[in-house]
Amino acid sequence: MAGLTDRPFPPGRYELVVVGSGPGALQLTYSLRRLGIDHAVISRDDSPGGMFRKWPIFQRMLSWTKPYADQERGTSAYQRYDWNSLLGDDEETRAIMPSVMDGTSYFPSRPEMERGLVTFAERAKLQVRYGCEWLSTKRLDDGEFALETSDGEYRARTVVFAVGVAQPWRPKVLNLEGVQEYGQLRPIETYRDRRVFIVGKQNSGFEIATGLLPWARQIVLSSPSPAQLSVQTHSLVGVRARYVQPYEDWALAGGVVILDASIESVERDGPVFHVTTKSAHEDRPRHFAVDDVIAATGFTCPLRDLADIGVATFGQSRLPAQTPFWESATVPGIYFAGTINQGAQGLRKHGIPSNSGAVQGYRYNARCLARHIAEKRFGAVPMRTPMGADEVIPFLLAEASRGPELWNQRSYLAQVVSFRDGEIFREGIQPLAHFVDDEHGPDAVAITLESNGHDDPYPTAYVRRRGQTLRERSLAPDPLLDFEGPSYQRELGAALEPLLDPNLTRVAT
Repeated sequence: MAGLTDRPFPPGRYELVVVGSGPGALQLTYSLRRLGIDHAVISRDDSPGGMFRKWPIFQRMLSWTKPYADQERGTSAYQRYDWNSLLGDDEETRAIMPSVMDGTSYFPSRPEMERGLVTFAERAKLQVRYGCEWLSTKRLDDGEFALETSDGEYRARTVVFAVGVAQPWRPKVLNLEGVQEYGQLRPIETYRDRRVFIVGKQNSGFEIATGLLPWARQIVLSSPSPAQLSVQTHSLVGVRARYVQPYEDWALAGGVVILDASIESVERDGPVFHVTTKSAHEDRPRHFAVDDVIAATGFTCPLRDLADIGVATFGQSRLPAQTPFWESATVPGIYFAGTINQGAQGLRKHGIPSNSGAVQGYRYNARCLARHIAEKRFGAVPMRTPMGADEVIPFLLAEASRGPELWNQRSYLAQVVSFRDGEIFREGIQPLAHFVDDEHGPDAVAITLESNGHDDPYPTAYVRRRGQTLRERSLAPDPLLDFEGPSYQRELGAALEPLLDPNLTRVAT
């Protein structure tokens, strides 16, 4: 029993329990502590890091950290260039990742990412009960939840699950002995001179293909839908540029085949797999004899029995349906953090999703969530900063130009300024979907940074008056990403006329 009492947060009753110790959970518990919200954190892992303790399998992140940038390291504006550090409020917890990287790449290696998370947890003195696995959940009559764990029972009125979207999924056609999946590959040298068929053309499929290029004799990638490239969509939608080498090998006949085709069947004959594909553009199926079949077909949320207590999920990944503030849409009191935040999809303007599947996106969600929980579940007074009317336009344009939340969560998070009984307040960062849908909110303006998949990013202002969104005004893009000039001041001033004294919105031409 000594092990149960020496570690923090022994089983018992708490007002709030956080499940997980990946970057989403670490950012959330840090933010909750800074707000003075007592809570317990439990994790089945032995140390911080979550999935980054074993993935990505080919060792480097997709997200960059640039040690040298156009902004001073440690400032909020620098976060636009550092997608991997968690967000601290003091110097020693800011911009940790550049200090643990060896300089050979601005994409951190997996061990460097893990080291950065451990360093953040140590410097911030975060407490987690490691080695405590969440096993099952009950919904009690008094409104509390009971979490059964490997250490005993926890009870709480509010629970946040930050358990990742990291359980590989494969369709029935691939449920065959010997078919491998992401995270279960053999040592790389064992693919020497072999024919490899990869099912899936998202980042994980192209990551595997890139890693196998020096070893495999032939690589085939196939899925029904054409792959998109992030450089074509001007966003993180599509395969990242780091993994385009298989495309070039395909285009130049270098031993890679990329098909837009479904997998009709997979059969095994001794050491050989026979794969049959079918394309909507061809009148006959194709047959491949290969040595290895790898399923890169996506991941699901390890939600255990949450569906049994009413948590609704959707899609192949079993993402929980969530409100804009990442609360279960069907079970109040259950929240989600980290990559599961993808279940709160936002407005998806121009079809572009949020960046909530990556650290550079959900670290800001965690800050918003901590503040929301503090106010809604613990009665904390909302944090608002008074400001003058002449400060509104410069402030909003500066946020559009340098605000990291807006840059990293485009069309998803917004900086909000409210107008209440003759006074003006900075409300801070809010989910844009919440602002747009808030029929009872005060007069306010929200500014976001948006992308349409074609042009450079541009700011958009949403003006709400008397509980309705009166106007959505998108400003022009700028190739230097500077939105603070006189033309932007005039255009934003015109959009804010219903809220600001017209005399205060005039600026010099």
